Amino acid sequence: MTRDEMRDIALSFPGAEEGVSYGRPAFKVNGKFLTRLRAEDDSVVLVDVPFDEREMLMEAEPLTFHITPHYKDYPSVLARLESLHAGSFRNFLERRFRKIAKKSVVKAWEAARG
Repeated sequence: MTRDEMRDIALSFPGAEEGVSYGRPAFKVNGKFLTRLRAEDDSVVLVDVPFDEREMLMEAEPLTFHITPHYKDYPSVLARLESLHAGSFRNFLERRFRKIAKKSVVKAWEAARG
């Protein structure tokens, strides 16, 4: 996946916008963190990934999924952009979107999708 594809997917969710999180460029919905691209290793930060799922992902696809010491105590995983499948990225973001967007926005988005 390219940076442009990543950006397009992140901004495809209703209310998604580019912003800043901890001084770094990020994508947000409803003022809450959705994802960001880590320039230092070209990985996206995926949050709300349970620890057991994270371990499974890192074991199954170690070239894509990884963590740094900073993220070890958080339900998050990092995914290398070059090997992350766009559909998987969209699925991770959809899960996060459903959690942080206003319920009325999620309901309208679901209705529009059919």
